[in-house]
Amino acid sequence: MPIAQTRLEILQVHKFLQCVRNQDKPQIEKLCSHGVPHLINYSEPNEGETGLHLAARVNDDDMVKFLLELGAHPNVVDLKGRTAAMRAAEYGHVQTLEVLANAGSDMKIKDAEGKGILFYCILPTSRHAKCTQIVLECGAECNNIANDGMPLLVLACMDSVENEKICIQFLDNAADANSAQPSTNKTPLIEAARSGSVAVCRAILAKGGAVNAMDKNKRTAAHMAAKNGHFDVLRLLCSYSADLSLVDTIGNTMIHYTCEGGFANCLKYLSQRGCKAHTKNDDGLLPKVIAKNKGFKDVMKECRKAERLSKKLQGGGKAPTEAWAVKMYDWAHENQTKLLERFQGLDPDGNEVISRDDFYDVLVTLEAPIDEDSFKALFLLHDKTKEGVINYHEFLAGKKFVHKTYLMSAFEKKEKKKKGKKGKKKKGKTKVPMPICVGVEGARTEYGEPPEHLIHRHVPFTDTGRFDRDHPPDHPIQDDSAWYLHFPEKTYINVTDAAKMTDLDSMRQAYSRGRSVNTQDKYYKTALMVACAHGNLEMTKFLLENGSDVNCQDNFKWTPLHHACLSGQLDVVEHLVAHQANLNAQAMNGGTPLMRAIQTSSPDIVKYLIEKGCDVTLENRKGDNALDVAKWWADPRVLEIVQAKFETIPQPKEGKKGKGKKGRGKSGGQKKAPPRSHSVPPIPQGGMTTQAITDSPTISPRERKGSVLRAASAMAGGIEHHEDITYIPFVAWSNMPNTRELIVKKEQRRMRFGDGIDFPDFKMPFKDNFMKKSEALGGVDSDDDD
Repeated sequence: MPIAQTRLEILQVHKFLQCVRNQDKPQIEKLCSHGVPHLINYSEPNEGETGLHLAARVNDDDMVKFLLELGAHPNVVDLKGRTAAMRAAEYGHVQTLEVLANAGSDMKIKDAEGKGILFYCILPTSRHAKCTQIVLECGAECNNIANDGMPLLVLACMDSVENEKICIQFLDNAADANSAQPSTNKTPLIEAARSGSVAVCRAILAKGGAVNAMDKNKRTAAHMAAKNGHFDVLRLLCSYSADLSLVDTIGNTMIHYTCEGGFANCLKYLSQRGCKAHTKNDDGLLPKVIAKNKGFKDVMKECRKAERLSKKLQGGGKAPTEAWAVKMYDWAHENQTKLLERFQGLDPDGNEVISRDDFYDVLVTLEAPIDEDSFKALFLLHDKTKEGVINYHEFLAGKKFVHKTYLMSAFEKKEKKKKGKKGKKKKGKTKVPMPICVGVEGARTEYGEPPEHLIHRHVPFTDTGRFDRDHPPDHPIQDDSAWYLHFPEKTYINVTDAAKMTDLDSMRQAYSRGRSVNTQDKYYKTALMVACAHGNLEMTKFLLENGSDVNCQDNFKWTPLHHACLSGQLDVVEHLVAHQANLNAQAMNGGTPLMRAIQTSSPDIVKYLIEKGCDVTLENRKGDNALDVAKWWADPRVLEIVQAKFETIPQPKEGKKGKGKKGRGKSGGQKKAPPRSHSVPPIPQGGMTTQAITDSPTISPRERKGSVLRAASAMAGGIEHHEDITYIPFVAWSNMPNTRELIVKKEQRRMRFGDGIDFPDFKMPFKDNFMKKSEALGGVDSDDDD
């Protein structure tokens, strides 16, 4: 391999490589005929790349053919010992590799690290699998070992799931199934079991791979399969008589690894096949302790079962199934296809039975793990009538000689069956589903704009390099940003979202253009309801000043006062009550604002509503009044206030039966709540409620366009025209709060909601109270439910 050394050689090689890259064939011929002799095989001095390497790397098969015709040597190598074929195989260039193979490229050459071309084919693509096939047909060595001792097959099996086809190709071409890396002593089977490819493990075992081979930590393939939860690999290894009782250098059994990973199915399988579950490792930990520390409850359950089985066998007890039967079943399950073909060949009539001798010959031919005594016991279990025949389908099912817990069907995921009716049970309360009323989107408004619940979003528009919220313009004329900046695109926002985010500018702009303050979204919620639900006092004041309906109802017949009481903010409740909010409004389920305040554990709101004269005796759909709700939510402060109010209610006269709920005691003489309609609010026509239509002002007719003829007629008639020269700014500066005002608002929010309002895990009073009560009762997802 000549390397360019002189200045002339270096310049000509670089020029030659540039022509190869640009596919300049005339210039390449000129350089080869008039340049440095044998320039076509010269290597550049940095990496030793030749023109053939470059063309192979970019998959230019036409250029590769051209260079070979000009005399390029197919086996020339770079400074790392790589041939052009290796570079083509590395990138999966099938066409280029075929050209080089036909040109006689040597596929047995090794690079500077001792790696052959097959090392460059190990990548999980179909193109690399095709390259592997081409290279193997050209005589590449499958038992190639690198200078660091890494065998080719071991490297491929490290990712056997992705490289499944390549691994099987190596094994089909006589790769050593028991090769091992000297530094770790890991075999292909150990790596394939760790990766989890059943097909590769099966191919290795079929080629004679040692099933109980150990690495330097005394871990076998079964250890690796158990550690990674590969149940199918474990089942395959057991069918080849893998020893599951082995312990590694730190005292871990295979069950230790299944407990660490949380694989209950693997644990159950291992305990049945001879792995002990009550063995401590070098750290003194039992498998169940590891499972407990990791929090795997299903694994702990299987651990306890496995421990009982291990102690039973250690004490001389009898296993549900004998060891030879389990081994025979595992082997038969793995070789089920071969056995069925042999059995059906001996049963031309299709009676599903064969003779004893034929059955024995098939097992011996396929090398079944069974001796003569075990065979006699097996045959007797299937031939209880002593007819001398056996039903081979019953044998393959394994139900006659293996306990049902050992069958493969016991490890499959089973769908939960619906429980049938067992006798007559007392029927509980019927839960009638409550329909959620959703309004239509509504028609478009004037000029084809979106429906009424979508309003123009106000976007502050100014040159931020000159003005900001802390440095506004001194005069409207000073801000001329609108004349040299692009006006922002028009966007829309839901009116309820604007209320939630306190977007006062957008709402002022919408109301000034005639939008109704009582516009409802698809859930019939108004901006006032959303503001009250989030405890937004500023937005609540703004909406009430603009005439928002304080007693409107959403799709569940909640009023703004219901939402305000659920938010737990007394000042919002006071403003609503001051604007004649109905204290006794009942929702669809009969809930009152007082009940919502009780659920949030807000004693100040409960006390305020009672002082304002709300009716504490109203009942919800379940028949519970305010006192019952207070007892359910168990806040002693709220319960004391409600109880004191009930004690002041006069008792009913003797001889008159109360109309209240049976067994209410002092609340038994209360007046029955008036009947309520269970229908949802009517769907508004055109996306607007009746109230919204009533409140919307009539749209004034547009002004007529200017006309020269009308102007001339007016001048002729002597009509005086006064021109208004008042300056109107192109874009008016909005009244944005400065930094100091924003800080004051943040301080006020913290005083009203607490210091946690600025954190993402903040919960509103009702949700916070609900979570505390549920955690006190065992949590929302309590383990007691299991």
